[in-house]
Amino acid sequence: MYSVLIRAVLCSSPDCGALLESLSWPRDSWPGTEQVEALTAFIEGLGTFMDSSDADQLSAAKRESIKDKMDSVIWTQCLPLLSKISSEAGDGVRCRESTAAVCRLVSVCVALCDAAVPTRLAVSVLPSLQVTDEESHVPGRLNVEVATEVLAILIPSLSADEHLTLTVLTSAMSCIKTLPNRLVSKIPVRLLIALLKCYSGARSGTILKLLLDDLCSWHRADHTPVVTERALLCLTALSDHLLTPPSISCDPRLSLQFWKIVQNGLTHKDSVSRKRALYLLKKAVALSEDEGVECPPAPSLEDEILFRWNPDRSKLLREFWEDYVLVMETLEENQVHVVRPILNRIDTLIQMMVNHSQASGQDLLHPSWLLCVYQRIFHSENKSLMREGVCHLLELQVLQQPDFALAFSQFIVGPFMDVLSEASLFHRSLNQRLGECPELGFKLQVFMTNFFSSLPSHHRGHILLQMIQQLHLKHWCAVPLLFLCQALSSLPPSPLLGVEGLGALREVLRSTMITHQVVLRGAAQCLLLNSALCLTDVSSVTLYDVFNFLMDFRTDESLCRGTQIWNQVCAWLMENEGSFKSKITGGDFTAAVTEHETIRSYVQNEICTYLKVPVSTGHTERLPDSREADKLARAVLLCVDMKENQPETEIGDTLEYLLAPLVDTLNRVGPSIYLPVHKSDKSLQLLIALIQLGRTTSCQSTNEKQVDKVTMGLEKLIFTVVDSVQEFILRWLLEGQQELFDVERAELYLCVLRQLVVTFDSAIQHHQEIQQTYLPKIMKHSLKVLQEPNQQIHSVPHQVTKAVAISSLAMVCGLVEQEVIDMKSETISVLKSLNDYFYSFTSPSSISPSSFTNFNKCLQRPQTGDGSIDGLQGPWLQDWGRIAANFLQGQWICLSFLIKAFGIPQSVENSRASETLKTALSCGVEALALLPSDLVLPVLFFMETVLPQFLPHEETVCVEVVTLSWELVQGLSTNAHDFWLALKAFISMAFHHKLLELTDLEAPKLVAALRQIASELMELSQSKSGVFGVLLQHCCQTWLPMETSSGDAFGSVFNHLSILTEACVYGPVFRRDQRLIQDVQTYVECSTNVEVKSDSRDDQLPRTCAMAFLSRLDSSNLQHQRLMEELVMDLLKKDNNISKSKVRYYSNSLQHRIKNRVWQTLLLLLPKLREEFVASVVSCVFEAGFCGNQASVKYLIEWTIALILTRHPQHMDSFWSCFSRDHDKTKTSICTFLSVLVHFSIILPNLKNEGVHLRKALDVILQWCFNHNFSVRLYALVALKRVWGLAEDEANGLVGLSTVIKTCLNQAEAMQSTGNANKNWIRIQEHFFFGAFHPVRDYSVETLFYTLPSLSEVADDEWIPPWKFEKLSCFSETPSFPLRNPAPDLSQLQPGDWIQQDKGEHNKLDRWAEVQKKITPWRLGIQEQEPELQLVPQQRAARLGKLHSALLVVASLIDKPTNLGGLCRTCEIFGASALVLESLRHISDKQFQSLSVSSELWLPLLEVKPAELTEFLLVKKNEGYCIVGVEQTANSRSLQDYQFPEKTLLLLGNEREGIPANLLQMLDVCVEIPQQGIIRSLNVHVSAALLIWEYTRQHLGCGSTEVPSRCS
Repeated sequence: MYSVLIRAVLCSSPDCGALLESLSWPRDSWPGTEQVEALTAFIEGLGTFMDSSDADQLSAAKRESIKDKMDSVIWTQCLPLLSKISSEAGDGVRCRESTAAVCRLVSVCVALCDAAVPTRLAVSVLPSLQVTDEESHVPGRLNVEVATEVLAILIPSLSADEHLTLTVLTSAMSCIKTLPNRLVSKIPVRLLIALLKCYSGARSGTILKLLLDDLCSWHRADHTPVVTERALLCLTALSDHLLTPPSISCDPRLSLQFWKIVQNGLTHKDSVSRKRALYLLKKAVALSEDEGVECPPAPSLEDEILFRWNPDRSKLLREFWEDYVLVMETLEENQVHVVRPILNRIDTLIQMMVNHSQASGQDLLHPSWLLCVYQRIFHSENKSLMREGVCHLLELQVLQQPDFALAFSQFIVGPFMDVLSEASLFHRSLNQRLGECPELGFKLQVFMTNFFSSLPSHHRGHILLQMIQQLHLKHWCAVPLLFLCQALSSLPPSPLLGVEGLGALREVLRSTMITHQVVLRGAAQCLLLNSALCLTDVSSVTLYDVFNFLMDFRTDESLCRGTQIWNQVCAWLMENEGSFKSKITGGDFTAAVTEHETIRSYVQNEICTYLKVPVSTGHTERLPDSREADKLARAVLLCVDMKENQPETEIGDTLEYLLAPLVDTLNRVGPSIYLPVHKSDKSLQLLIALIQLGRTTSCQSTNEKQVDKVTMGLEKLIFTVVDSVQEFILRWLLEGQQELFDVERAELYLCVLRQLVVTFDSAIQHHQEIQQTYLPKIMKHSLKVLQEPNQQIHSVPHQVTKAVAISSLAMVCGLVEQEVIDMKSETISVLKSLNDYFYSFTSPSSISPSSFTNFNKCLQRPQTGDGSIDGLQGPWLQDWGRIAANFLQGQWICLSFLIKAFGIPQSVENSRASETLKTALSCGVEALALLPSDLVLPVLFFMETVLPQFLPHEETVCVEVVTLSWELVQGLSTNAHDFWLALKAFISMAFHHKLLELTDLEAPKLVAALRQIASELMELSQSKSGVFGVLLQHCCQTWLPMETSSGDAFGSVFNHLSILTEACVYGPVFRRDQRLIQDVQTYVECSTNVEVKSDSRDDQLPRTCAMAFLSRLDSSNLQHQRLMEELVMDLLKKDNNISKSKVRYYSNSLQHRIKNRVWQTLLLLLPKLREEFVASVVSCVFEAGFCGNQASVKYLIEWTIALILTRHPQHMDSFWSCFSRDHDKTKTSICTFLSVLVHFSIILPNLKNEGVHLRKALDVILQWCFNHNFSVRLYALVALKRVWGLAEDEANGLVGLSTVIKTCLNQAEAMQSTGNANKNWIRIQEHFFFGAFHPVRDYSVETLFYTLPSLSEVADDEWIPPWKFEKLSCFSETPSFPLRNPAPDLSQLQPGDWIQQDKGEHNKLDRWAEVQKKITPWRLGIQEQEPELQLVPQQRAARLGKLHSALLVVASLIDKPTNLGGLCRTCEIFGASALVLESLRHISDKQFQSLSVSSELWLPLLEVKPAELTEFLLVKKNEGYCIVGVEQTANSRSLQDYQFPEKTLLLLGNEREGIPANLLQMLDVCVEIPQQGIIRSLNVHVSAALLIWEYTRQHLGCGSTEVPSRCS
């Protein structure tokens, strides 16, 4: 129509210039799209007119004029307008539509211009491709988007200019590497594809090769995720040219780098990149199958081949790659229940390929493809899926083949080690019990053994070293590190590690094992050491290397004498003695080594070397590093313990031989005053290290007598030098100290002196000499130093001497308090003088903290005469703070001992004693603020003694002391080293028996404070295991001491009954990570291969302590009886509150656990309760039976009722009345009482009139045998069968019931042919509670706390094994309540409840059973297409005047008729302009018609094949459509925030694969629908309907007519 009109206009008015002028616009204006389109239509018509016969009359000049005008339109109209569009920010609808219209105008103008015009225009536009975002806003310059569109229009006109084409290509590739992400996709879509369309044959192949080589080179140089993402974008856009049959001139399949790009894309974090990589893989496989030729053609130039295709194995390979794609696509679901079934495909596929490789000798599958699968799983956000992938890899059989194992090695030491650092992977499986090794931990052991055994022998050492190095390159949690160490320790012995390996293990010990879980840390150290013993190549390491390595194992956690690991080290040293590498000294590398060094000679040489010191310079030196002494002491002890296993070896001779240099030096330290101080220090360091490391662990050694020989031999040898050492120390302490170094030296000397006094306590003569000579001299000298007046200038010697003096006195006080030395008259005299020194007043008239000048006395920072700091520079300035703090702590060590031993000095008047104590206590509060938190213990000990003396009159002071102390202890909760000691000291002080005895009337504030602290302690225990246990142990020991049957403080339990009540139901609620730590600690403690044991911070300790306390209560003691009754009432109240609460009550919930603990406690107390009290609570017990209870609680209540009726049969009438309740109200809870009747045999003998009660039981049971509820009927029938068994012997009075009862029982037995009913009938009779369990015989601790919970499916962390009670010395076992069950019947049963569903057949199915493919074969059946697209909709749908929108919905990728039918209906209702289908044949499908309800008659339908979509979308993009896709990408826009342009094309993806990767880059925008669920996937019709409605909603007010909705 336009061409006819334009021809008519031109024929009537041949003045083209005037017409062009009228259609043009001013240079600086922005015309509407309609005006640009009008000019375009005119020029297009002009071109048609010039080519027709009507234009023959046009002269050459006229034609030349028209060309000039077209040139003018381009330069004066189009380019200025494009520049104006470029200057506008954003990518609005107006900019996009105007750009498309102007580019169409340029294209029609270029067609009428000279050939040079396109070249000039391209050259002017090209620079705009290479500018940054900032430069693109320069006036007159085009932005990248506009320049791209212009060049895309010009490219067809530039095909003859090869140089310019190459320039455009180079600029395009440069843009891809530098442009922002939002602009990158436009380059390959608009420019590269346009370039390739202009060429064919060799020229096209050259361009493709340039592109492919450039992308591969770029990725080879920089394979970061960004580069991978952009390379995949380009390759996907070019895939129709790169990977299309017939044979191609540039085959990417032959490029190693191409496949590396694909593999990197498969594991990329961006889902779109993964999709593109998978698309390229599918495309390459499809091409290989279609071509049917070998790929790569032999021989290959590549060293490594990632992809092979053998036409002889086409079917095998096609099946493999289809299943491989299935696996990768399913992994996108990110849900373990979807992914798990397809993991077995991996095994099948790999085994299939391996079998072929072995048969043919050619590898068709490169292992790296398998690594992509696992790496994709490991990157999953779903921890369950990650764990599933790890377990699958650990069980991969193909890794037992050397080639595969080697190919996987770098993956194992890299990504696999990274994923193993995730602690949550090591949770116990559902079918595992507490104390068992987690499934993953066990599989990891097996895997490591198989993996290293499969590796080629010459690669094992290097790969093991890399793995160990990975352990210290990042911070590891305690749990993964433990199980990795365990896996390494399980490797078979092999010489794999040298010096570098031992160094790597040392780094692990130093840097990685930073955790508060001491048990796990110690266990990991033991396992690492065991690994080193098994895997070290002794011929490549020296003894020096070995003992250096052993130095980093902590004595208190792993390598301690007497432990199993110590004995293993001794055996290993003895076995390899003479095999270690010799240490070359003196640079003599030429001499041949003929003899290897023995361990004995090495140790002796090391001692000699250690004691050699340079000549003293006359200046005081710092102490030597004590780690050297520790290393040497450990070497000595290992050598001696190693030798003791050899026959005819005297331990004493060995020690004397080894330590001769040390003994000689120590013998000279006393008499020789000229011995270098450095040498004395080193000898004393070695001495103390030998004494401390020579102790054995608490664990029993395998040969205790031999260990005694070593200890005795060592002590005998040390005794020979003790006088010399003590003389030296005494002389040094009395002569005075000069330098700051001497404070550190004094600590060493006092430690040695203290250790000698303790060690030789039994040597009477030596002990007397110590008490009568050495210690009094030290004490008198130290006291004299303290009493000296302060100097005006605080010199270093003066301050250091004071610091040493207080340390000396603190040591003596500690020895006296521990009763290591006796309180002799001279000692008492000096100690009293010391006490007088502390309590001396500066102002006798008034007593205040300021008058106690010797309390909290601080050291003054040393100064010189001019007032400057003396000698404190660098590190010593920091050390002075520690020295001052230790000085203050030493004072309180003395004070805490003196207040216990002597109290207030006699010099203090009696009238002022109370005031003096109060002031001393205030000084203690002040010390808490002054001292570092880790040094406050002596202050707390002091307060423990003083605080009770203020009660109840000084309540405020006591509250302040207790509160401040508690705040301090809370601050230490993250410091595992100091917290526990401080906590115990605080509890001893705050919960002293005198404080506990206070009532609310006597000290309301203090009692309230203690209760609040107890509550906070319980709360803290939820996150820090063991806290509440410390409090409860202290309280139980206070209330009921072990040494007497009843303590004076027992009455205080009533003031704090809540502590005991909470202990009875205590059980921390752990987070998942905390539960993991507890489970693994239990496993470590149960293991036999580790020596470190728990420190009694068991979470069940509070409850076991409480039960042990209750077990010792005496029912004849009135106070005990009162306590039990009050406790029972509190527990029944707790149970009732939970039953009435609206909190969801499910199995193993907190509510379930508390109720379970309540009834366990009630059962324990039941035999001790008075008959009158039982009568008062029996109704509460019966009422509890009517509540909805979990199985375990139900069994406990039933057991309680049965025992009550057995012991107190007078309550039978109350029991029978429970059956008279309204049936609708009781519901299934009546089963509780029917269960009691199952055990009627233990109740009946205690009843007076057995016949009457038998008759009553049968009457009651028969009523419930006909209940409508199946469970109730089953319980009733079981009870009927049991009770009738008791009544048959006395059936004379029951003749009337006999027929009915037998009929009921026969009916029950006849249920054998009724499926599940029969199974339930059999199962309920076999159930433990109705079978093996006997309420009286099985009444024991074991049944109550361990067997019954385990059989009733209570979580295993609730089970308390009997040995935990055995460990408690306070537990009282009685014949009526034994610890262990006398009969083994219950313990042999398996857990389970009869009401569980029948799982027999279902559980037999293999979890890896073959599953149906949810993703259909990915190769689309692309048919031959028409050369041109039929874009005109078929006129089958009369619109009847109905207005419609400009929305175009493209559904060519959808293949389900139901989805298409519903989509057609939705599009018609909301007035879409057209719906595009893959084939119009769908409209005749019955499923389509059932959903479309004739909407296809009223909606224009287009047919576009999937293979034609690329061209179709390009055409629509040129028409100004904005192409919108529904896809989740990194740059997706939320539907609720996106504004749809009027000309919108909505591209819908396939039901399974979504939008293909080759079309993603054609989208102008991706829109995603906000979601909150787990599935993360909507049906395609539902997604489309949401977007179509949102488009319609936004444009309802823009002129379209809203049509009322219709419902079918």
